[in-house]
Formats: sequence, structure tokens, C-alpha cells
Amino acid sequence: MENADVFGSSTAPLTWHDFLERMRHPSASDFVKSIKSFIVSFSNNASDPERDSAAVQEFLANMEGAFRAHSLWAGCTEEELESAGEGLEKYVMTKLFPRVFASLEEDVKFDEQLFEKMALIQQFIRPESLDIKPAFQNETSWLLAQKELQKINMYKAPRDKLVCILNCCKVINNLLHNASIASNENPPGADEFLPVLIFVTIKANPPQLHSNLLYIQRYRSQSRLVSEAAYFFTNMLSAESFISNIDANAISMDEAEFENNMESARAVLSGLADDSEVSSHSNRDFCRSSRTESLDSKQSSSNKERNNLLSAMLYRPSPQTSPVKLEAQDSKDKMVKKPSISDLEQTGASELLKEDQMSTAFQDYPYLYAQVGDLTIDDVDGLLNSYKQLVLKYVCLSKGMSVTSPPPPLSTSQIQTQFSTETDNQSEDTRPVEKDEEKQEDMARKDEVIDKGPVLQAESSESSISEDESSAGQQDAEKEENTSQL
Repeated sequence: MENADVFGSSTAPLTWHDFLERMRHPSASDFVKSIKSFIVSFSNNASDPERDSAAVQEFLANMEGAFRAHSLWAGCTEEELESAGEGLEKYVMTKLFPRVFASLEEDVKFDEQLFEKMALIQQFIRPESLDIKPAFQNETSWLLAQKELQKINMYKAPRDKLVCILNCCKVINNLLHNASIASNENPPGADEFLPVLIFVTIKANPPQLHSNLLYIQRYRSQSRLVSEAAYFFTNMLSAESFISNIDANAISMDEAEFENNMESARAVLSGLADDSEVSSHSNRDFCRSSRTESLDSKQSSSNKERNNLLSAMLYRPSPQTSPVKLEAQDSKDKMVKKPSISDLEQTGASELLKEDQMSTAFQDYPYLYAQVGDLTIDDVDGLLNSYKQLVLKYVCLSKGMSVTSPPPPLSTSQIQTQFSTETDNQSEDTRPVEKDEEKQEDMARKDEVIDKGPVLQAESSESSISEDESSAGQQDAEKEENTSQL
């Protein structure tokens, strides 16, 4: 039952909408008053995690019992009653989330310490440090598991947060199961599962992990935190405990080596933070000075040269480009003593074209040849992380070369705007001709109107139907707004 609850039909949005729809019914007015009264009284009390947890658990159990005895759920299946309980828990805890999540100062402090510790350890920990067998080392599956765990802060309901943990554990469990089948070994147990979960958790390093686990433990319905969900959640609690107490002995490392690695990791992270702060200050200083002072002639010529390089990267020269201007640009490029980033890019591109198997160089970048229609909402996290890593590496490279990193390229809309501005003058010369063509097209349209009168009438009737549907949709939206006032 629990497995079906977590990954089955109750995970669908229909569970939530079905609960709200039933609460709209006039006979559910007593339920609405009880829920609203509980939320108000609960929010006015001082924070006490133990007492708050007991109050929520008692209220949810009593309300679910009332659901079963009410005519709204008469003749419903057990699955529908479970869905009602899930909808109630999600609604109540979403309202109470700001009040109960990370409500104690010691929990917030523990979150910060755990996050910092995982950020340091992930810089040098290896699978061998946790005695993970080579057969169970699969970077692709590990990244997928990390991605699922990192979603935990996107949700407020305890069950939704728990599902993120279960999805992460499912990916790991499937990896171990498939690897054991391939190697003809016995099915993996907790001794093989827990080290991989610890490694994945350290690499994922989700913020506020401690508070998330306490939140699930306190406010997830106890009647549903059983079976497989309880097993995986218990393993996550064990992983958090291991990471919070991790030391040299826990990862089979010499004490001196462990301390040196921790110090090196601190230096790396503080260095990145300092570089980011210095870059931010320098950008603010540059903007402030540019507003109060004009640039001298040397700075102006340097800016023109950089703009020319950017233009050469973003646009191909038109056939009407003057050879004299190109030669002048080449002479400026030869005067540059230190190769710029664009020069390195052109050199790398030339070397890349010389390779026999150029496609292998891009096999680790699956989105390079993707179209817009190929992407899904699940790809956003991966694309955003890749973008952040790309920016960080690019800026670090430019800083290390002591050259100015160029600004990001223009977006498609900006390029189209610039292109349309450049072509305005050309369009003015052709306007008389276009007006004549428009007159001819208008005459043709009038003929079509005469010949296709019934078709237009049908289209107008379809338009009126769509307007009626739109007004009906607006009425449904107003009902949703009334329900949201619970």
C-alpha cells in the first residue's frame, strides 16, 4: 500500500484538486471551519516542536476519521479516502510551513554547520573512501540521484519532501540491483546501499537537510510513514548522522591527511568567495566611476577594440565589408601582445576541426544539439547547473589570464531588435511598392470574403463558442480563489 501511495495515483495533481473540489461542497462547511480554526489557533501559539507535532498528528487523524463517516465520501474506495487524507495534510502543512519549518535556532545552526561540512568534504572524498565497490560506481546514476534529492526544498508538504528522498533512494537501489545482476552476485543489502547514499548526499549537499528531515519526521502522517518509505527514510537519517560525525577514521584516512584536505577545501571555497566579492566590488566601482567621469582616449580606443572583437564573434561580415577596414582591424589585432579569450577560442576551434573524430569531444554535452521542443521541465535543473559551472570556469579562466572576460552574448530577441533597427532605413525605400502590393492583397481578400461567406460565419460561431468557454473557465478560476480562502 505504501509503495503504491508514494509512486502511484496519489502522487498526481488530481489528489489535491479532488480534495479542494470536495471542500467546495456546501455539506463540507463544517470541515472548512474546523480546518481554518485549527490553522489560526495553531499559528497563535508559541513554537514547541514536540507539542506542535502531537497537535498536528491528532488533528489529521480526527479529520480523516470524520471524512470516512461523512456523506461526501460515502461509497468511496480506500484509495480515494487515502487521497483525501493526503490532500488534507498537504493543505494544512502548506499553511503552517512558515511557522513550523526550521523554527528553532539550534536547528538553523545545525543546518548551516552540516551544509558547510558537506561542502568541504565533497571537495576531496572519493567512492573508495566509503568502501564502495567499483561495480556500484556509476556517475550517471549518482547525478540523477543527486538531482532528485536537491529538489527537496522546492516543496512544502511533508509527503512531497519525502518523495524526493524516496526517488533518490530508488535510483540508488536500482543501480545496485542491476549491478549485482550483471556481476552474478547476491542482492545488495544495507551494507552496500548506505555508503552510496552517504556519498550521493554529500555530493548533492541540499540546504537545510537537517530541518527537512525533522519536518518529515514530525509532520508526516505516522500511519503512512511505514514499509518501504520508512526503510528509505531511516537510511537517510543514518546518512545524516554519519556525515555530521564524519572524521578521518570514518573514511579510512590518516588524521593529518584529513585535516590538510579540510584546510585545502576551505582555502578553495574562501578563494572562490573572495574572487566573487572582489569582482562584485570592482564592477560597482567601475559603474560608479563611469557615471561621474568620462573615459580618456586610451580607454576609448581599448573599448572600441573589444567591441570590434565581440562583433566579429557574434556576426559574420557582410559581403559589402570594405577590405580596408578589415586590414585596419588586422593591424590592431597584431598589436595585442597577450592573446585574448577570443584568440584562444579561435585557436581551439582550429585544432578541433583537425581532429578525425570531432563528435567525441562533445559527447559529454547532451544539450548541444538539442532543439527547444526536445527539452522538458525536468531539464531545467541540469541546464541551470551547467550554466553556473560554465560561467564560473569561464570567469576563472579570464581572471587567471589577466584579461577582461567579454560580456554574455546577445539573446535572440536582442539580436532581432538590433537587426530590425538596422533594416528600418532599407524598409523606408520599399514602402511605396509595399503599399501597392497591400492594395492588391486587399482586393483579393474582398473577393475571398464574397466567395467564402458561410466559412466566415462558421468561424465566427466557433469564436463565440470559445468566448463562452473562456467565460466558463473564468468562473472556475473564481471558484478556485474562493477555495483558497480556507
